[in-house]
Amino acid sequence: MHLHRDPWLVVVVAVGGALGTLARYGLSHAVPDRGGVPVATLVENVVGAFLLGLLLEALARSGPDTGRRRVARLGLGTGVLGGFTTYSTFALEVADRLADGRTGLALAYALASVVLGVAACAGGVVVGARRHREAAA
Repeated sequence: MHLHRDPWLVVVVAVGGALGTLARYGLSHAVPDRGGVPVATLVENVVGAFLLGLLLEALARSGPDTGRRRVARLGLGTGVLGGFTTYSTFALEVADRLADGRTGLALAYALASVVLGVAACAGGVVVGARRHREAAA
């Protein structure tokens, strides 16, 4: 059976997505923009990238993608972190700044988001690998 057709896994992803979306909603309303920079979205995406890198590295090092590891990957990775991070809001925020004539801010925000996201994900992978090595020692 394909994973996307397994009703249990669909529920796991949906519940995780709802939880991640609620967390993003709360953070988005708690952290205001600063100087036209959508800080909440930037934090959500960078933190989410770090946590996804950490999660996937830990799961990959713990064994095959089956059973509880698969449920964790789908529920936490696809669900919670997929709901917590938001490419669509990021894209809209960049487009809004471009439409307002704030091209420099739009480009800086877009570049910072991508660079920080990739660095955060790599950092999560490094932390996950280090934790695995320390646990094995």
